[in-house]
Amino acid sequence: MGLLSYSVFVFLVLQLLTNFLLVNCCFCSVAALNTMIDYWNLRGKLNISGVDPCTQNAKWSSENANPRVACDCSGNTCHITHLKIYALDISGVIPSELFVLKQLVDLSLGINNLTGQVPQELGNLTKLISLSFSSNNFFGQLPASLGNLTSLQQLYIDSSGVSGPIPQEFSNLRSLKILWASDNRFTGKIPDFFGTFTEFKDLRLQGTLLEGPIPSSFSNLDKLEDLRIGDLTGNDSSLDFLQSQTSLSILILRNSRITGQIPDQLGKFPKLQHLDLSFNKLTGQIPASFQDFASLQYLYLGNNNLSGELPANILNSKLMALDVSFNPLLIGNLPPTNGGLSINVVGTSINTKGLEGSQTSGLLQCLQADSKCSNNKIPSSSFSVKCGGPGQTSAAGVKYDDDSDSLGSASLHTSSNNLWAVSNNGYFISNPNGPNFITQTDSQITGTLDSELYKTARISPSSLRYYGLGLKNGRYNVELHFAEIQMDDSVSWKGLGRRLFDVYIQEEKVLQDFNIQKEAGGSKTALIKTFEANVTNTIMDIHFFWAGKGTCCIPYQATYGPLVSAIHVSQVSAGSSKSDKKQVGRIVGIVAGSKDSQKSQHSEDGVLPCAAGSYIFSLGYRLIYGTKVKSRVKIEL
Repeated sequence: MGLLSYSVFVFLVLQLLTNFLLVNCCFCSVAALNTMIDYWNLRGKLNISGVDPCTQNAKWSSENANPRVACDCSGNTCHITHLKIYALDISGVIPSELFVLKQLVDLSLGINNLTGQVPQELGNLTKLISLSFSSNNFFGQLPASLGNLTSLQQLYIDSSGVSGPIPQEFSNLRSLKILWASDNRFTGKIPDFFGTFTEFKDLRLQGTLLEGPIPSSFSNLDKLEDLRIGDLTGNDSSLDFLQSQTSLSILILRNSRITGQIPDQLGKFPKLQHLDLSFNKLTGQIPASFQDFASLQYLYLGNNNLSGELPANILNSKLMALDVSFNPLLIGNLPPTNGGLSINVVGTSINTKGLEGSQTSGLLQCLQADSKCSNNKIPSSSFSVKCGGPGQTSAAGVKYDDDSDSLGSASLHTSSNNLWAVSNNGYFISNPNGPNFITQTDSQITGTLDSELYKTARISPSSLRYYGLGLKNGRYNVELHFAEIQMDDSVSWKGLGRRLFDVYIQEEKVLQDFNIQKEAGGSKTALIKTFEANVTNTIMDIHFFWAGKGTCCIPYQATYGPLVSAIHVSQVSAGSSKSDKKQVGRIVGIVAGSKDSQKSQHSEDGVLPCAAGSYIFSLGYRLIYGTKVKSRVKIEL
């Protein structure tokens, strides 16, 4: 074959190959995709070696496929436009080959174990409409280059590990409709430019380190359907921005330092089903317009400074839960209720005659009313609760009372012996198991002789409180028993779940961002935390509180919030309270040195790092220090 003929042959082969690649998938994109498949060890789930990934109707291209690769072949050239690798245990940094896929419009990498910093090259994928890298282990700030993604409509970055201020360049993302950014260590103020994102339908900013106030520019967001902001520090906010958001179905502004009165127009939002304004500083009366809600099912107004009487017809047929607890200035009679409604009015002056648990509810009015708690029974010196399960006796001979009754989404239940009560506030939105506030396991619990004690537990999406009733005044040991029985500690994606919550005893924070699994050394492992506290008004108040942190949906939807297995409280014998303490002391004086960024709106108390292995707990006007020893913590109040 002559040189000319050979050259023509090579040209024709290259032309055919070029045409093939143009009609099918770009060679460089296919090569990059295959490199990523091998890097993440996904060949067993997505084997496209020697196969055109853009093959029509391929099994990996369907909308429900995982992993998923889908293409757009509407022109002469096919382009990879969709890549989903969701909860498939991929790990390591994001490989550079990903950024070859410049035609991507949908990239989902959520619930994996990706590490490193979020690559700035993601900002080069400017055709992206949806981007998800939630529930991973990234660190550092979000790259400013993500502001280049001006076509982006959906951004899911919750629990991704990122931190620092939200970049100013994000102000370019005006096409955003959905932003999930909860459970990240974002700092600084809530960006005012969010108020220019007029396409917003769903915004979630809970459990961050962001500061208020909520920008007044949020009044422009009249397409919002789901708004969840919580756990803010810094300056106070108001509800003045709520003006024309009549498409809202879920509004959660819990623990957000909100002051002032509830606007009357809020009661005229026709689609609102879930309203949570609890743990704020709201004043004034509950608007009369609240009795006109067309769709409201869950209403949480507890832990504010509301006053006056409940609107006469607020307990309509659609309402399923009402929490107005710990508003000491609320008065009057409870309006007639529908049969399926759960109500919590603890810590108010509302007459609860005829309501289940009304005697206990009246007794607990004294918790925030500066009055002496009345007690018509012989004072007790202990109580023990098997949280979420049947009564039993431990190996040490402690008899734990049954606590297996169902609780509602805003409820108070009193034990049959009247020694204790339990209240729950909150509703697990999108819970596949329905409104269930008990969890259980059949697995054995390690690290204890009382495995059965830990196989059931009470859980709550917001606030869970146990009250000891009619106790003798004095000093008490408080034993809190925990075991993480919902979340795994496996090496798979199911082990990525993190449960974080706070614990208060007698209104003082004793545990902050408490992670059962981490402290116990694994899941399904028993852990006991021990404290001391004073009873001065016959009541012991133990409060488990979710501050918006931790994952929400691993291993399944609505897996978050406080969890407790058992409680044992007993009076300290005279002269015995200091016998087993190690490096525990007390300094009486004015509290100083706590930073605003370390305080919760729920309580002005902080947990501040001290010397190695120690913590400072600021309690009222006392400065307490204690040493953490294995799983037992002693605090002298």
